[in-house]
Amino acid sequence: MDKMTIKDFKGESNIDIIKSIMKMNNGYVTSKELSNFGIHRMYLNIMKEKSMIEKVGNGIYIDSSKIEDSYFVFGLGLPNIIYSHMTALYFQGLSIKAPNDKFDITVTNNYFNYKIKNHNVFYVDKDVYELGLTEVETPMGNKVKAYDIERCICDIIRSKNRMDSEHVKHSIREYVKRKDKDLVKLSKYAEKLGVKKEVMDYVVIFYG
Repeated sequence: MDKMTIKDFKGESNIDIIKSIMKMNNGYVTSKELSNFGIHRMYLNIMKEKSMIEKVGNGIYIDSSKIEDSYFVFGLGLPNIIYSHMTALYFQGLSIKAPNDKFDITVTNNYFNYKIKNHNVFYVDKDVYELGLTEVETPMGNKVKAYDIERCICDIIRSKNRMDSEHVKHSIREYVKRKDKDLVKLSKYAEKLGVKKEVMDYVVIFYG
């Protein structure tokens, strides 16, 4: 589908256009999006003063009738982070650990932002940063960047000293039960990440 422009909203007021954008975005709108449509950001202030929207992040607003999705807002405000490890597995039904306010995230070695300092941050080289990158839905139905299940299984084994051992075992046990698992992909990822023997050993144990 072609990218929408202001011409697609013929006859609508700027506030109605913002409402339409929010409807398409599950209740969210960013000041950057408005700039792309040529709409002045003052309309966000007008809507905020009328309690039509609430500010939930830097340049990020939500329809006042919606409940904020902290995972989505965090990812929207920090596009360089990728949800990983137990947080990504939680989104995909393979972790019993709800992330709460502390998320497992992965970034490149040279990345820093003060907003990530209170989270579980994993630093990786650029050549494996996008390995297994996909989009998954948060519990509230918003899409965020995360690693697929094979990458996450490799990561929790690779970083097992920073993980709860029972949570690691649970996730691997549940993974081997999954009909959509891809052991060939898992093996390739594990080799690329330098943990092939360890990962395969775990899989053999839980297949038994």
